[in-house]
Amino acid sequence: MFSRRMLVIVGIAGMLIVSLVFFAVTGRRATYPVSGGGVGMLVVAPIQEMVTGSARFVRNTWRRYFALVSVAHENERLTDALAREIAENNRYREMELSSRRLRELLNFYETVDVKSFAAEVVARDPSGWFNTVIIDKGSTHGVRRSMPVVVDEGIVGQVVDTSRYYAKVLLIIDPNSSVDGLCQRTRARGVVKGTIHERCDFMYVLRKDDVRVGDSVISSGLDGIYPKGLPIGRVSAVVKRNAGIFQTVEVDPYVDFGKLEEVLVILNAPRHEFQDM
Repeated sequence: MFSRRMLVIVGIAGMLIVSLVFFAVTGRRATYPVSGGGVGMLVVAPIQEMVTGSARFVRNTWRRYFALVSVAHENERLTDALAREIAENNRYREMELSSRRLRELLNFYETVDVKSFAAEVVARDPSGWFNTVIIDKGSTHGVRRSMPVVVDEGIVGQVVDTSRYYAKVLLIIDPNSSVDGLCQRTRARGVVKGTIHERCDFMYVLRKDDVRVGDSVISSGLDGIYPKGLPIGRVSAVVKRNAGIFQTVEVDPYVDFGKLEEVLVILNAPRHEFQDM
């Protein structure tokens, strides 16, 4: 009628009851000898050991659980603190890099006899049709169209449009840009124009002129926009065909336009009189 499992459960329950009764009796009469105590102890001791061991196991398990929870909370706190320290370190690193770039611009500013101020590049033309950037200085800061924009490496471009607080700069790698240039070594003259490949061509250089790979190209100052002597780029290829009066010269700009962050706007670039005639 009763299953074996049921008999085991009933037996264990009975032994627990006997154990509780035994301890109740011995607890009240601890000062008097109990008849049959040895037999009772023989029966109850294993059960007591099992119950005590189970209680100890449960207690230790809970202690370990709470310890793990505490460790998890501490680990989360330390992880958050580390993330904050990393973010703070990155912020200081960016400030240091920005300060270094501004010092380089300041050093460059001190080497040229012009009035200029620093501006930050805040956007670049997203369409891909024009190579232009937006700077955070505009007409309220004295920025006007055709003002040259430079960095310590060389020419960046010129201002082509302004608003009160922003200005658009056309980069020299844009096909619509042109700078009157000189080969610094031989003084061969030509016009540096942007290309669709984000490089420059040194155009209208006479075939008889000596221009070699590695030569530096600088601004001539004859276009009335850029001061004379500003670096533009380095000659990367020269092709002299059998026919024609001009040679083909390619120039790699000194400026890395993909990494522009701060620039200098030149306010008092020299203007030649023939520009106003």
